[in-house]
Amino acid sequence: MKWKIIIAAILIIAAAIGYKFYTEKVTAEPEKVYETEPVIRMDLTKTVSATGTIQPRESVEVSAKITARIKDILVKENDRVTEGQVVAILDGKDFEAKLSQANFTLTNAKQKLTRTERLYKIGAKSLEELQDAQYAYDKAKSEVDLAEDDVNQTVITAPMDGIIVGEPKTPGTMAVQGSTNPTVIMRIADLSEKLVKAKVDETDIGSVKVGEHATFTVDAYPDKTFRANVATISQTDTANSWDTNNSSSSSSSSSNSVIYYYVTLNAPDNENLLLPAMTARLDIIVGNVRDALCVPISALKTDNQGSYVERITKDEKGKDIAERVYIKVGLYGEEYVEVTSGNLNVGDRISTTYESTKKTETGRSGGGMGMRPPHPRM
Repeated sequence: MKWKIIIAAILIIAAAIGYKFYTEKVTAEPEKVYETEPVIRMDLTKTVSATGTIQPRESVEVSAKITARIKDILVKENDRVTEGQVVAILDGKDFEAKLSQANFTLTNAKQKLTRTERLYKIGAKSLEELQDAQYAYDKAKSEVDLAEDDVNQTVITAPMDGIIVGEPKTPGTMAVQGSTNPTVIMRIADLSEKLVKAKVDETDIGSVKVGEHATFTVDAYPDKTFRANVATISQTDTANSWDTNNSSSSSSSSSNSVIYYYVTLNAPDNENLLLPAMTARLDIIVGNVRDALCVPISALKTDNQGSYVERITKDEKGKDIAERVYIKVGLYGEEYVEVTSGNLNVGDRISTTYESTKKTETGRSGGGMGMRPPHPRM
C-alpha cells in the first residue's frame, strides 16, 4: 500500500513539472524576425512628374484679309519658307474690276475739282461748291487706296521664317476673312527650337522653379531621354477657376476636382526628332543632394515625438533587438529619404517591418509600433 502512495506522488509531481514545462513552452513569445535594410550614402534626387505636349517655339496661322477663292498655292507641307515669300495667290478679278472703277471715279472727281477751282477763282462758283468738289475727290481717292489694298491682299506672303506644317488648303477653296473664324490657308512654325507645355498638379507646383532641369521621354523614342529646363510658370490654373465672374471657368472647376498649372520648358532638339503634339512624360528635378545619408522611406515611422527608425542590433544571446532612433529628414526621393540629423551610421541595419498596432490591457495602443511613415510631399 505504501509503495502505491509513493508511485502516485511521483506521478503527480511529474505531471506538475510536465504541465509547467508545456505551458511555458506554449506561452513563450517567439523570436521576432525583422526585415532590414542598411543605412547608405547616395546621391538623392527629388522629381515632380508631369505630362506635356511638344510645341514649336513660334507658330502662325496664315489667313486672308479679304474673302476670295484661292487661285494658287505655291508651297507644300514641310517646305521651308522665309519671311515675305509669296506662298499663295487669291483670285483677284473682282478686286481688279473695283480698282478700275475706283480709278475712273477718281479721274472724274479730279477733273471736276480742277474745273471748280478755276471757276471759284473768277467768282463763278461758291466756296460750298468748291468744298463739295474737294470732298468728292478725297472720297474717290480713298476708294482707290482701298481697292489697291484689296488687290495687294490677293498675294499672300509668309509672315515669318519657318516650315509649312500640315497640308495647306487646296486651290479653289473659298478663303473667308474675319476676326472670329477666318479660313486658315496654312500654318507656319519655327521648328528650330521646341517647347514642352506641361500640366503640373497644384500639390507639386510650389516645388517647381524657373531654371530647374528636367528629363522626358516620348512614345516615338522610348529608349531615348531628352532634356529640358523650366522657362515659365503660369500664374493662373489651366481652367482660370479662380475667376468667379467667368461662368465657363466656374463650371469647369466644379466638375474637375484637381487643379493644374501650365509649366513651359525649353527643349533643345538638335536632331530634330521631336514633332508638334507629341506627348512628353516629364520628370522635373526640384531637389538634389550628393552623398547624403539615407534610409528607405519604408523604414520611416512617426509618433508624437517625431520621426524615427528602428535600428536592429544583437543582444548577448545573438537575438535581434530593436532600438528606436529619432531622426530629422530632408529631401525625399522615390525610395529613400535624406537623414539630416540623428544617431545613425552607414551600415546600420534598419527595420522595414511593420506590425499591426497592439492593444494593452487597458485597451490603449501601446508604443506607437506600426505607424506608417509620413507621406512625402513632392
